[in-house]
Amino acid sequence: MYVLAKSVLALMIGFTISVLLGLILVPLLKKFKAGQKTSKFVLAHKGKNGTPTMGGLIFILSTLFTIFALYITDKIHISSNLLIILFVFLGYAIIGFVDDYLKVKYQSNEKGLSRLQKFIAQTVLAIVFFYIYIRNGSNPVIEIYALKLKINLGFLYGFFILFMLVGASNAVNLTDGLDGLAGGLSAISILVYAMITWNSSWLDGYDDVAIFSFILVGSLLGFLVYNGHPAKVFMGDTGSLALGGTIATLAILTHREVSLIVIGGVFVIETMSVILQIFSIKIRGKKLFPMSPIHHSFEKWGWQEQDIVRLFYVIGFILGAGALVYGVWI
Repeated sequence: MYVLAKSVLALMIGFTISVLLGLILVPLLKKFKAGQKTSKFVLAHKGKNGTPTMGGLIFILSTLFTIFALYITDKIHISSNLLIILFVFLGYAIIGFVDDYLKVKYQSNEKGLSRLQKFIAQTVLAIVFFYIYIRNGSNPVIEIYALKLKINLGFLYGFFILFMLVGASNAVNLTDGLDGLAGGLSAISILVYAMITWNSSWLDGYDDVAIFSFILVGSLLGFLVYNGHPAKVFMGDTGSLALGGTIATLAILTHREVSLIVIGGVFVIETMSVILQIFSIKIRGKKLFPMSPIHHSFEKWGWQEQDIVRLFYVIGFILGAGALVYGVWI
């Protein structure tokens, strides 16, 4: 009961601060005209043009404020593993913020950071991650529990970390196309990893990492108050990159790397729809889907935005629950 009480309290603190922070930041973003240019290919979203972006600051700042408050009151300790998560969380948020800022400044989605600039920044973060991870005594091993298989990658584990971080952050970014979709799915994924972390007592500072995760879930729920349909603010790359990097980090630290394919199953489906669409156009000369990522195809098929989000939430919850039962209980 003590663990449950701490988790619920952390979630509620994150939620409350996030909601209060949103009351300040949403008007500020409007005041500074931080509006997002929506895609000209999605006509259904024409009315969303000019909606403030960089809303990811709401759950990012609320999470950091809460962690700081708990730290100075000696309710949480900054272990090396929590330091890794905070480093990735903040590092990816900064990359996304710079990208969003440039897009807003030049009023063009094409004027943000280049792919090379993003990749260089992400590579630097992955190198620091790997250094702290190995210095902490962690093993560069991938474990596939279903097959009872352990693969020691050695220094190649650094490249694996980079692949995980880049892949997950881009996946969440691609999914962030409907009101509340990426935020809700991220909350589900992080909640699952939070519960897995509570059962990873071998992990240094596992309880503090779990508390961070529950705070972030609460902060995301608070953010959805403003991001749910009709969205008053978008999370932007500021939020999506931070969330993707954090989800991947939780999977790595808990040695549940492969589980990310299931827990983040909707993100994987969204990403694969884009990859398959590109291959189909290049090889067959025609589209496989009406539009990618696949949530836009559902819009083309006549689905209402809220119904698509609800469907994807249900799929994300089922996949996350299944992975949790297998990874913790069975």
